[in-house]
Amino acid sequence: MKMTKNILIVDDDPHIREVISFALEQANMTVHMAADGMQALTRFDKHPADLIVLDINMPEMDGLQCCREIRKASDVPILFLSSRDDEIDRILGLEMGGDDYVTKPFSPRELVARVNAILKRTQQQNKSEPESSETLQRGLLQMDIEQHSVSWDNTAIALTATEFAILAQMLRQPQRVFSRDVIMNGAYQYNVHVSDRTIDSHIRHIRAKFTKAGCNAVIETLHGVGYKLSSCQ
Repeated sequence: MKMTKNILIVDDDPHIREVISFALEQANMTVHMAADGMQALTRFDKHPADLIVLDINMPEMDGLQCCREIRKASDVPILFLSSRDDEIDRILGLEMGGDDYVTKPFSPRELVARVNAILKRTQQQNKSEPESSETLQRGLLQMDIEQHSVSWDNTAIALTATEFAILAQMLRQPQRVFSRDVIMNGAYQYNVHVSDRTIDSHIRHIRAKFTKAGCNAVIETLHGVGYKLSSCQ
C-alpha cells in the first residue's frame, strides 16, 4: 500500500495556503498548514513533514530564518515560495538549504510536479535496494548511498536531497565534466526545469559546506563548459 506524503505549507496568505492545499490533496498528499515561521516550527516539531512548502516573505519569522532553524536539526526537503522574482531571494533561499524555488504567481500543477520530483528523488536516495547500498569514494571524500551520508576526512557533511543527488552524480563519473544541463537532468528528474542560476547556487552551497569541513576544492569550475569533481585530497 502506497504511503501518503505529509506536506507542511507555510504562507501568511490564507488564499495561497488553500490553493496549494487543494492541489496537493488532489495529488493524494496529507497537508498541514502554518501562517508564519514560528507556527511552522511548532507544527513541524509536533507533526514531522516529508516536505515543506515555505514562503520567504512572512511576518513574525520569515522563511529564510525559519529554514535556518529547521536545518539545525533536519534535512527535510524545502520548496521555497516568493512573491518576488528576485535573484537575491532565490540565491539566499537555496544557500540556506532549500531544494527548489517557485515564484508567485505560480501554476498549482507545476508546484505539485516540483513537489513530486523532490519527493521521488528523496525516496530513491533512501531505498535499501542492493544497487543503492554502494559506497562512493574519491580521495578523502566518501559517500554512503544507502545511509544518505557524506563525509570528508571523516568529518560528516549534511547535504540536502538535491545537493546529495548532484554530488552522487559526479562521484559516479569522477573524470567527467558536467554541463549545467546534465546536472539538471540528473538532479531534477520528471521533466522539471530549473534555471542555470539554481544549479550554480547548489554547487556554491556544496562548496561552502565542504570548505567549512576543511576541503577547499571539492568541485572545480571549467569556465564555459561546466563543473568537475576535484581530486578531493
